[in-house]
Parts: sequence; C-alpha cells; structure tokens
Amino acid sequence: MPDTRLYDSDFFAWTQDQASRLRRLAAERSNVDLDLENLAEEIESMGRSEQQQLESRLTVLLLHLLKWRFQPGLRGNSWRLTIKEQRNRIERHLRKNPSLKAMLDETIVDAYSDALIGAERETGLPETTFPKDCPWSFDQMMDDGFLPEA
Repeated sequence: MPDTRLYDSDFFAWTQDQASRLRRLAAERSNVDLDLENLAEEIESMGRSEQQQLESRLTVLLLHLLKWRFQPGLRGNSWRLTIKEQRNRIERHLRKNPSLKAMLDETIVDAYSDALIGAERETGLPETTFPKDCPWSFDQMMDDGFLPEA
C-alpha cells in the first residue's frame, strides 16, 4: 500500500516523486496498460502549477512592496492589505508544499522580474526608478512588520 503522508504534507514533492516512479516503471517496460510517460508528465505539471502559484503570489507581493516604496504619497489601506494577504497566502502555500522552499531564490528572481514590469506599468515611473535586483530578502518581504520606506 502506498504511503500517502507525502501527498498530505508536501504535494509538490509528491508530484515529483510519483512522476519519477512512473518513469522508472515505464523504463522497465512493464506490461502495464497505462500511458506511463504522459501520466508522469501530467503529474509533474500539477507540481509545476504549485510552483507557478508561489511565483504569482510573490509577484503580487513584490509589486505592492515596490509601489509602497516608490509611491509614498499613494499609500493606502488597500496596498497594505494586499501585502498582508499575499504574505498569508505565501506562508500557507509553503506550509502545504515545503519542498518549494528549495526553489525560493530562483522563484523570487523570476517574480521580481515580473513585478518590475507591473510596477513600471502601474506607477508610470521609469524602469530606472526601481532596483534591478530584488532589494529585500525573503524574510524581510514576509515580515509582518516590514513595509519599505523611501
């Protein structure tokens, strides 16, 4: 009987493990009447969607931190609550998929790249206004007491 603890505690890790097991089974050329390679690909895809959700939440968080930092005159409760909400959602997502923490550095780089585009679009400020690289550590951006000041 399969161990379902990983499925319950870290869905992303489970998807990667199961896809790997399916590929090994396919390589053994078992007489299993299943499309093992495509099943493995679909399960991996489910895991990638968990990573994409984390990246999306980080993008929204970083976008609002940038707006907070570079448009102090427009700060409001809506931005503050969006920052708070994204922190909560990221924290929950990582709690349910702890193996995604190993990909945080790469995911933050990708999310920041998208947040820069959004910040330029939403603020009307030139691209050169914003730091080229993310100016905050993950711990900073997730700290409930942290809001970047000008």
